[in-house]
Amino acid sequence: MSFIRAASALLLLGLCSACVTNEEQGTPEGWSQITPDVVPEIAAMVPADIAARGTLTVGTNPPFAPFEFKNSAGNIIGLELDLIHAAAAVMGLESQPVQQDFSMILPAVTSGSLDAGASGFTDTDERRKNYDFVDFLYAGVQWAQQPGSNVDPDNACGLTVAVQRTTVSDTEDVRPKSEECEAQGKAPIKVLAYDTSDTAATALVLGRADAFSADSPITAWAVERSGGKMELTGEMFQAAPYGWPVPKDSELGPALAAALQHLIDTGDYARILGQWNIHEGYLEHALINEEAIK
Repeated sequence: MSFIRAASALLLLGLCSACVTNEEQGTPEGWSQITPDVVPEIAAMVPADIAARGTLTVGTNPPFAPFEFKNSAGNIIGLELDLIHAAAAVMGLESQPVQQDFSMILPAVTSGSLDAGASGFTDTDERRKNYDFVDFLYAGVQWAQQPGSNVDPDNACGLTVAVQRTTVSDTEDVRPKSEECEAQGKAPIKVLAYDTSDTAATALVLGRADAFSADSPITAWAVERSGGKMELTGEMFQAAPYGWPVPKDSELGPALAAALQHLIDTGDYARILGQWNIHEGYLEHALINEEAIK
């Protein structure tokens, strides 16, 4: 979150009170914290060192609303934090979010300084080479434009597109499309890569970019809060699961997946997502690397 926050905030206040901002006021109307009881047989699956510590440390990179962002008091909140809080409770643990740069979360999981990631990670084949992903929701990529701009995500050569750095929109959507433009002898796409999704969305609102590419729930959330200055364009594509990365072959993966399955079975999973107005992409079964747990 090092993208010149103070300067950005002043710019937003001066130019556009309806822009996507670095701060949301709080949880949605009617929200309540869901904290299930411990399930002893699932708690027994937790790795001994984590169980002894009593906390599950998770790396997160706000703002990435509605998954994780800071409220007006500076606390990190969001649907993903609510979901992993509930899963941790089932395992007899307290969840402890740790704010980090997005690009540093996976290395921190590798080094053991974090137990897991909880920051809108798309479960991809490339990432699975080094991590297991406990999948919790399906989403795709969705573009947005300024109203009436007529941007076609499949025909964007020569346009400027804003993304959050190192996300799937950056590495697997916009940059490959730009390379294809060049292969066809057309003008490449100019990629504006920012440290946060809200800064990328604001680049579109302020006219610095022709379009904004992000995961579908992120784009929808940004459009809803843009005061009519953004709209969706094109269809959602590249549907894939969001997951919590844990060390490869760790005992934590099955434990966390079992906790998620308990939330699905009790209805707490749907209640948590529903409170954040997420009603699509639900899982019927907890998955590890897109495979149902046994």
